[in-house]
Amino acid sequence: MKPPTTPRPARRALPLLLAALLPLAGCGIPETGVVEAGEPATGVVQPGAAPSPSQEQPTPLPVAAVPLFFVDDGALAPVTRTVPSATDPGTVVLMLFKGPDDQERSRGLTTELPLTAAAPTVRVDGASVTVLLPRGTSSLSDTAVDQLACTVAAARLRQDPALDRAQVTVEQPGGRLAGRSSDDCPAGAEPVRAGTDGTGTAAPRASGTGAPGTSGGTGGGGG
Repeated sequence: MKPPTTPRPARRALPLLLAALLPLAGCGIPETGVVEAGEPATGVVQPGAAPSPSQEQPTPLPVAAVPLFFVDDGALAPVTRTVPSATDPGTVVLMLFKGPDDQERSRGLTTELPLTAAAPTVRVDGASVTVLLPRGTSSLSDTAVDQLACTVAAARLRQDPALDRAQVTVEQPGGRLAGRSSDDCPAGAEPVRAGTDGTGTAAPRASGTGAPGTSGGTGGGGG
């Protein structure tokens, strides 16, 4: 008996299948898996335009209006200085002792405060402020005390708008004390309150000039 032989159609199909697989292997097509092609695109740059870093807007510095009291023909005259940030009474005192600037002097403003070799000490306790002048400071005139006390009172009221008034004690070398209230000062020492005169500044008192150093008539005249 003859052994079984492969049918002719099957023998013809095998070479054809091998011939079909050879071109695929030559093209380098991987058998399995996914080929990674890098990270996905994240943006489109216009032709000729280079990316620029983001420009941050500078934060504006806060400013504060600080009243200082100088002298004009023997009477107190408040002026307003604009500083780049909020100031405490101690800083305002240093500004006051430096005297009027060139523009203020051209308007005829002067000061009766003497030059000091050291900065005065300022102590704040609620509505009460004590200014201790350094040793070697000459005796202050009444007008000089008024300048100092009213400037400190105005600074304290602006530092804490919740206060209605401020009491200032000036202690000179030798233990001499002088006290003033913000009620004794001319217009300019009151805290700035919204709607006072429509411009954001304190309205003048209705009780006249409000001369410093006299605590009698100034308190009852204002409405």
